[in-house]
Amino acid sequence: MTIRQEDTYRPPRRVERRIPPTGFRPDIEGLRAVAVFAVVLYHAGIPGTAGGFIGVDVFFVISGFLITGLLWREVSTTNTVRLGSFYGARARRLLPAAAAVAIATAIGAAIVLPPLQARRVFVDGIASALYVGNYRFAMQGTDYLALETGPDIPPSPFQHYWSLGVEEQFYLVWPVLIIGTAWLVRRVRKNTALRPTPFVVVLTLVTVASLTAAVIWTHTSPPWAFFSLPTRAWELAVGGLVALSIRQWRRLPLLPAAIVGWGGLALIVLTCTQLGPSTPYPGTAALIPVLGTALVIGGGCATGAMGAGRVLCQPAMRAVGRVSYSWYLWHWPVLLLMPLLLGEPAGLPGRLAATLVSAGLAVITMHLVENPGRFAAALRRSARASLVVAGAASGGAACACVLLLTVVPVPTGRGAAAPRAKIDALAPTTVRTADPPVISPPEAHDVRVQNAFAQVRAAVAAGAGIRAVPSNLDPSLAAAPADKAAVFVNGCVRSWRDIGQDDCATGDTTSPTKVVLIGDSHAAMWNPALQQVAEQRHWRLETLAKVTCPLQELHIVSPYLGREYTECEQWRSQIKARVQAEHPRLVVVSMSRRYGADFGFTSYDPAWINTLADTVTQLRSIGTNVLVLGPVPDPQSSVPTCLSGHLDDATACAPTRPVAVNDAGIAAEQAATTGSGGHYADLTDLFCTSDRCPMIVGNTLVFRDDNHVTTEYAQLLAPVFGALADRALSGG
Repeated sequence: MTIRQEDTYRPPRRVERRIPPTGFRPDIEGLRAVAVFAVVLYHAGIPGTAGGFIGVDVFFVISGFLITGLLWREVSTTNTVRLGSFYGARARRLLPAAAAVAIATAIGAAIVLPPLQARRVFVDGIASALYVGNYRFAMQGTDYLALETGPDIPPSPFQHYWSLGVEEQFYLVWPVLIIGTAWLVRRVRKNTALRPTPFVVVLTLVTVASLTAAVIWTHTSPPWAFFSLPTRAWELAVGGLVALSIRQWRRLPLLPAAIVGWGGLALIVLTCTQLGPSTPYPGTAALIPVLGTALVIGGGCATGAMGAGRVLCQPAMRAVGRVSYSWYLWHWPVLLLMPLLLGEPAGLPGRLAATLVSAGLAVITMHLVENPGRFAAALRRSARASLVVAGAASGGAACACVLLLTVVPVPTGRGAAAPRAKIDALAPTTVRTADPPVISPPEAHDVRVQNAFAQVRAAVAAGAGIRAVPSNLDPSLAAAPADKAAVFVNGCVRSWRDIGQDDCATGDTTSPTKVVLIGDSHAAMWNPALQQVAEQRHWRLETLAKVTCPLQELHIVSPYLGREYTECEQWRSQIKARVQAEHPRLVVVSMSRRYGADFGFTSYDPAWINTLADTVTQLRSIGTNVLVLGPVPDPQSSVPTCLSGHLDDATACAPTRPVAVNDAGIAAEQAATTGSGGHYADLTDLFCTSDRCPMIVGNTLVFRDDNHVTTEYAQLLAPVFGALADRALSGG
């Protein structure tokens, strides 16, 4: 309600703020609008809203305030909480609309997404319908703040349902916490009225414990910090603390209360504009929007429609607030799926159009699904009926996703079975009578390398003509994403926070001829090829790898961790010291060339080239031979996913060579490597013809995702790597 002050210079006249103690808060309805605007504009990529993801934090504080206030008023007057009525009200308020949007999203995914990707989305939908989607995304290591997560694991249309999972889990836990506290107080102080103090103590403990976990996990396990209830509970508890201290807030004079409210709103806007995807979140950064929301709500307890309420209570803001839940449900799947449905790129105009479409769908959903379920007299009279109807809606959404899993089958090749490509290796002419072994002349090794490359070129050229995906594709499209070499799962490839390196030796582990493969995951993916060579040559092969950690001495930031990647720098030092102590005969260096500015450098930039030369020089100074492997082409998309949508035209997934290959960067790397005394292997011809890079060679799938080769293709190329290693060892 807007207060009209006709003459602020008449002290005898007192402005009455008439704020009912438990009444409807129009300013909170307007605050919901602020929250949903922040999230929607952030996901739409509107400039200046890089921190709009904090809108979810605003929702959490609002929920904590409203639910805690509701529970406190009931338990303080009746000594208990009618759980059936409580859960029934929450269920009919939230579940029908969420289920309706989930079903529509799953159907849309089945229509526009490649089958392999669509099936993953259906599983996301099942988890979301059961309100455990937040933990599925945490287990997958999802980076919510990376709007462009890359074609390897594109964002799920159900990704935003994570917050609904947190809210539903909160609704399950919070009444039990309130009832338990009330019971304990009654046991200690019989026949006395309940006071807020014990509940404040409990919520303060929850806040401290949860915030501590959030800060720690943000640095040690970012996905779990972002998605899990234990690390988000403090935000809900802060809202609860405001609810429990509402009498104190009401005693604030109008002017200080208005300042508090405006200050809180300013903090929310500030975080929307100043935070971004590189901010470690939630961590301590979430304190700002949570505090801001608490101040807006607390100040509004005293000011009502005054102060920040002048903005929040505007009819337009309240209208958006009323539709905020449905808009939140619709905005993300529409932003992801509408461009694919229309066949148009998701540019700014397209994203704005999708935002408007989602708003329209939200209005329709509010009137046809949300409000009828929320206000139906039959449901309001019966908690059991509310729970049955809402549960049926969620169950229906889960069943719809299960049904779609059967309708959209596992994609398999439709083409004729293709023969496996075969690369014959010329036997190395070495006499193994001493260490180091006697090596054949460099010219002979050049011939072997040229012969091996020629065979692969022929196989790749034949692969460029394959249109229908072979029925005997190896690995199959469904199995490809999990087709990882053993080193990826046995600890030899160190994760982000790991340092040190265990003994990861294969081949002839007792051999005096030691070969070391070093780098990031793009080094580890060549382990199957070099392991096969090591077994044939009786070499000891050690694989030393760490994710997103090239061997060059580059100052590196981890977008995943949201901070300086100190673990990478420690690991590098440890590995270089280890190599210097072991004196291997050959060091093979490989790394991804997909590093962008968010890592603190860019592949092929001057720092990259200079540090590559320095690395080769350092390794050569200890007397070891060095072989630097060039990059693999960039497929531009997840290959199994792309092929699953083009089973009859594999060429649609084969990028052109100029798009997939950076010839200038490769030339610069080659010059730096050879100029420092190392050997460089340009691998482009192992993947591309003169104009295109096919994704199937023979019956072998080349990539398991959007940048790592399959184990099968690495093994197919083993003769080539054997010839390259022999030549490097010979000094030729």
